[in-house]
Amino acid sequence: MNAVVRPAPRMLLPLRESDLDDVMAIEEAVYDFPWTRGNFIDSLHAGYDMRGLWAGDDGLVAYFVAMGGVEELHLLNLSVAPQAQHRGHGRYLLDALRELAHEHRARQLWLEVRTSNTRARALYERYGFLSVGVRRGYYPALGRGREDAVVMTLQIPEAWHELG
Repeated sequence: MNAVVRPAPRMLLPLRESDLDDVMAIEEAVYDFPWTRGNFIDSLHAGYDMRGLWAGDDGLVAYFVAMGGVEELHLLNLSVAPQAQHRGHGRYLLDALRELAHEHRARQLWLEVRTSNTRARALYERYGFLSVGVRRGYYPALGRGREDAVVMTLQIPEAWHELG
């Protein structure tokens, strides 16, 4: 008999302060210079859009933090736990972010990504983001001082239909 492996069901829910231990575990596993707990608490208190992705028995596997602006949404942080990478969670979060942008009537999504983060840049490019600039010395870097960030944007054409 052949067993059929089905992916664990995913749930995307707003993050709460009680989720921050799990968020910090992912953040510290993914980045050399992680956000602090205070950064996440400040983002919660500021009312930023923060969503966590739970996958079956794996618990919290990914999250994003986004800040709304006038006709735009700025992705501040998108992270997938190392053991959960390469399973489509990043794209799933981008789909959710695009829907959130649509709900906010945003016409553009913005983000910055390290020049050295080729995997993330490739994901964003496959998703349709375009590189539009560079922020010099934007990120701290190990032993090198600072690292540049690539500024990327994605147009949200669906928003135009509702605004008209």
